[in-house]
Amino acid sequence: MPKNLEYKNTSLYDAVLETSQKHPDLIAYDYFGVKKTYKEFIEQINECAKSLKAIGVKEKDSVTICMPNTPEGVIAFYAINVIGATANMIHPLSSENEIKYYLTLSESVALIAVDIAWEKIAKIIDETNVKNTVIASVKDSMPFALGVGYWVTRGRKVKRPKTNGKTISWKNFIELGKNYLKDCNAHSKGEDRAVILYSGGTTGSPKGIVLSNLNFNALAAQGIAACGGLKPGDSVLAIMPIFHGFGLGICIHTVMYLGGTAILQPQFSAKTFDKLLTKYRPNVIAGVPTLYEALLRNKRMNKVDLSFLKVVISGGDSLSISLKKRIDKFLKEHNANVQVREGYGLTECVTGTCLTPNSEYREGSIGIPYPDTYYKIVKPNTHIEVEYGTDGEICLSGPTVMMGYLNEPKETTHVLRLHDDGLLWLHTGDLGCMDSDGWVYFKQRIKRMIISSGYSIYPQHIENIIDNHPDVLTSTVIGVDHPYKVQVIKAFVVLRNGIEATEEVKQSIYEHCEKNIAKYSMPYEFEYRDSLPKTLVGKVAYIKLMEEENNKERVN
Repeated sequence: MPKNLEYKNTSLYDAVLETSQKHPDLIAYDYFGVKKTYKEFIEQINECAKSLKAIGVKEKDSVTICMPNTPEGVIAFYAINVIGATANMIHPLSSENEIKYYLTLSESVALIAVDIAWEKIAKIIDETNVKNTVIASVKDSMPFALGVGYWVTRGRKVKRPKTNGKTISWKNFIELGKNYLKDCNAHSKGEDRAVILYSGGTTGSPKGIVLSNLNFNALAAQGIAACGGLKPGDSVLAIMPIFHGFGLGICIHTVMYLGGTAILQPQFSAKTFDKLLTKYRPNVIAGVPTLYEALLRNKRMNKVDLSFLKVVISGGDSLSISLKKRIDKFLKEHNANVQVREGYGLTECVTGTCLTPNSEYREGSIGIPYPDTYYKIVKPNTHIEVEYGTDGEICLSGPTVMMGYLNEPKETTHVLRLHDDGLLWLHTGDLGCMDSDGWVYFKQRIKRMIISSGYSIYPQHIENIIDNHPDVLTSTVIGVDHPYKVQVIKAFVVLRNGIEATEEVKQSIYEHCEKNIAKYSMPYEFEYRDSLPKTLVGKVAYIKLMEEENNKERVN
């Protein structure tokens, strides 16, 4: 991986426009078999940009996109960027109060939303500054027969808005732009604001994370360099959502920057993952660990040939050592000449900032930093760097670090700090260490650290040990309040398919833990479940488990 790269000082749109000029006939996206070349994709973006101008959206305005992975969502994202506005990306399954919060915080003047969210939107839209709402459906760009099938099975159940002066269908919205004859391109630069994404899902209230054109363009260049071996025309299965940094930054913009094909999937089910792989034969798949757990459990994958895979990435949550070994074994057995590569990042840097190389693996490591990205480990809440191999707070500096939190200067100042070396460092709130070769090791969120009888306990370490038992599929541990130990450990365990939680199995897991876990870190209770609660993007929602335990205590 090169240490340094050159980055485009342009808008996201201009970066993709350059791709289209080099590769006009390559396929930009594939949506259920409907394929558009880069030349056609740029035309669609420009039509949408003109329509945005026609409804009064100006440079520096914010426009909210509340869409799954559909052509309309991706087209709107780049069209907003064309005119120099900011794309505020939110989850279509957000509650009505959350949608109101996101619209208000971002001061959005327009909203582009999927029809299934309309019922919630209708209740709050008049309480915001949104002047125009554009409603699209996941079937709008589907092949005709598939679209009819969708409408019969699901679409007709969706409540649709009545078209009026403020609310319009996607089709009619695009028609508006045909009478707009001026050039829409604001030719924004790298330092200009481009996107608002939201943190959270496992902790606290969501913060708006303001990201620039450079943040996304740098990520794309870094990601291509870090993956290695990718070329224009390669395809990526875009199942990670566009309201998430991983989905938008890697599965969309990095692909478009490269000249690859984004295979758009508006709704993903782990049960159909095998069908997607065999139908589309993508060169790159990227997902959270729970996705790969589902892949390993899928019996239909037994005879599937995966030799078409070039890159397999796990991100968004910690990948246990046990799960990585099982995935690598699975890939090898299915003719894939790759290993799963773990990355680390956070939305404050769009997404990934380091990645394990394909040629080397160090157990427990999240890899080496991307080009032009610097890591240091400091004593928590200080600027004091610790020695190699010593745990501390992970700090990083580089071209993907956010502009700041939206309307939260105090919180921004707390996490973005100027050090004595003259660099601006992001204090991640994550605990980790670095070896003398520059390999980084993530331990976990500092806030998630459990204190028991004065000992600092790292949940991921305990989870790795539990997951290493042959009968265990996955686990999560939390700290439960205790009258004199401060906290004690409780483990939630999901067993593999076909394994029953018999007393014999439970005893075997207990003895395995007793053998490998220090006495002060040993879980005092094991709860066996069929599944663990997940956040909207597939991470284990350990906060929900903690809330459940707290509620039990109140009842008792």
